[in-house]
Amino acid sequence: MNVVRLVLLVGFLGAVPVSAQGEVQIARVHYGGGGDWYSGDPLPTLVDFARQHTLLDISPEPITVELRSDRLFTVPVLFLNGHGNVAFTDGEASRLRRYLEGGGFLIVNDDYGLDESIRRELAKVFPEQELQALPASHPVYHAHFSFPDGLPKIHAHDDEPAQGFGLFHEGRMVVFYAHESDIADGWEPAGVHPNPPAVREAALRMGVNLLIYATTQGALP
Repeated sequence: MNVVRLVLLVGFLGAVPVSAQGEVQIARVHYGGGGDWYSGDPLPTLVDFARQHTLLDISPEPITVELRSDRLFTVPVLFLNGHGNVAFTDGEASRLRRYLEGGGFLIVNDDYGLDESIRRELAKVFPEQELQALPASHPVYHAHFSFPDGLPKIHAHDDEPAQGFGLFHEGRMVVFYAHESDIADGWEPAGVHPNPPAVREAALRMGVNLLIYATTQGALP
């Protein structure tokens, strides 16, 4: 990762938590509504893969934040995952919008059963726009590894095509929503799910693209 861009990112968002080695932390969103925000443990494997295959300075220990916590504004990338209902209070929706407009980035993974509620809640955050389907030519699919067909399909679910959606602020994508892919399924440690090695590799590579996009192109105007 370009060091200048990382320094700009830190200054843009404020006091980003870093280790002694200057590693940026990624945060999982602890949301309300009864859904299993804690589902699985995909981030450590993704972060380890990213540290092996890129120059991203990411902490190997992701943290958890609530949208009502001021710690929200100290991390550049959020990850929201789960199967069930998601619910943001009006205050949480407002804070999330402020976070995203200020340079943050949100990755949402539908682990199955999240679609209806996350679309409803994201509409609270940006009521003036709808999620936009991303073409396979979008830079997020080519940020480090190339995915000429767009978001890879990792888990069967309803056997519908995997699709990535985005929300934007001033031309910058600030939310990436993975639907009918369950990309985080492929970030779990090997053996947790019966994914072939090639499928896990595709999921991890797409995860790297998301992190690179978020911390370079995505997190700066």
